[in-house]
Amino acid sequence: MSEYNYNYHDDNFSLDEAHGYTLLIQIEKTSFSYAITDQDKLVACADMHPLDELINPQELLDLLSANYKNVVIGLPANGFTLVPQALFNHERVTDFARFLDVKAGEKISAQILDSDNTIVYKTDEGVVNAAEEFGLRNTVFASKGWITAIAQNNPADTDLFLHINNGIAEFTAFKTGKLRFYNRFEFQNNEELTYFTALVTQELNLQPADISVYLSGDIDADGESIARLAEFFGKVELNNLQVVQMPREINSHKVLSLAALFLCVSSEAV
Repeated sequence: MSEYNYNYHDDNFSLDEAHGYTLLIQIEKTSFSYAITDQDKLVACADMHPLDELINPQELLDLLSANYKNVVIGLPANGFTLVPQALFNHERVTDFARFLDVKAGEKISAQILDSDNTIVYKTDEGVVNAAEEFGLRNTVFASKGWITAIAQNNPADTDLFLHINNGIAEFTAFKTGKLRFYNRFEFQNNEELTYFTALVTQELNLQPADISVYLSGDIDADGESIARLAEFFGKVELNNLQVVQMPREINSHKVLSLAALFLCVSSEAV
């Protein structure tokens, strides 16, 4: 894995203009990353801030307390289930949550994922409480933007998309433009990552030689992960999809999932 770290502020970035900015925050169990956009241009971003800084900001007090035009908070999931829109009912969220083995200290959220699916997921209560500082109406499933961005980019039926962060690999695939598959796996090394990629390929009933694998997140073009995957799959490369305008200093594939929350500005939890 790479040294997953970025910190960027545009020379013209000013919190005096926050009323025209969009603040994007992606939360993990113990940390969070943020990005700020001026319309569709990235003007600031940074990762790996401790979660306590979101609850009781010190270093980022001015930045987090500014009056933004829009705010989107991506919540992580300890577990999830996808429910077809035709079957989903607000009053049955508790019933769907039974599939998730909800434990003490976890809260349930439901979010429209796309035109066909609602995602019901559980998140640590402490993380949800941190997000409440910005209002739960501004929260979405953390990978919703990533999935939406790919869907809008006309993915082929033989394309497989991976996002890697903190030892977790998320996989998604589409068929005729519709979400066909989403899942995630914890992995320890490149062999396990390759194994899970092969497992997903088998689940999709596709041949490895026919697959194009596109990776984002904590990964480098010359890293061992890509080299290992390239031994088994037809094409393996970084996912350089850009949702917002990026400065040259930032590798777009590393901030794709965070920046893609920009597409969720109008989303609301259900």
